[in-house]
Amino acid sequence: MSSLEELLEAAAVERTLAAKLAHFGGLVLDANRQFNLTAAKDASELAGHLVDSLTVVKYVREPYVDVGSGAGFPAIPAALARGAAPTMIESNGKKARFLQMALERLELQGRVLAERAESLAHLPEFRERFASATGRAIGSAATVAELLLPLLEPGGAAILQRGTLAAQERRALEDAALMLGGNVEAQLELGGNRRLILLRKSGATPKRFPRRAGIPAKRPLCS
Repeated sequence: MSSLEELLEAAAVERTLAAKLAHFGGLVLDANRQFNLTAAKDASELAGHLVDSLTVVKYVREPYVDVGSGAGFPAIPAALARGAAPTMIESNGKKARFLQMALERLELQGRVLAERAESLAHLPEFRERFASATGRAIGSAATVAELLLPLLEPGGAAILQRGTLAAQERRALEDAALMLGGNVEAQLELGGNRRLILLRKSGATPKRFPRRAGIPAKRPLCS
């Protein structure tokens, strides 16, 4: 049993899933020796990312999209836990190639799009086509909302993983969500200064959103 698998089981991850996550974690650590895939450099650091990724599983519905997928958190752990087939959007070519390799090695269904979410969200194939969406570590809460909500169908949910959320950022998120055709449905405290914020898509997103590539991050809505 690998040390990563032991760490996951110690964190109350079921044994079969822990083995699958450890396999994925091994791929991440191997790739990380070749290029900067994630800040986690060893099993102990990686275990926290894997366990944290599982917090979204309860809320993931298909079709499911993850924006800024990077090393595959939370999309690949969610896929391993639920059997979901994620659409992962990652504009960095090296990271996108890693994600495709990981899907193949783990025998998971899904697809990787090496494009900008700001561009894809204006194409009919992707706009308002997904039932759930995640986007981990891609900017402020309002930035994440602008990138995710245009991809969601009415009734869909954006699942935001956040740490500290200051009152100003919370207000900006609430106002931005309304502009984008959604609303803040719930904030779930996970302990250790970690939380999930659920945004519900209640109506169509105005056609002007998301703004062109890079602008949601540089100039977050309502901030």
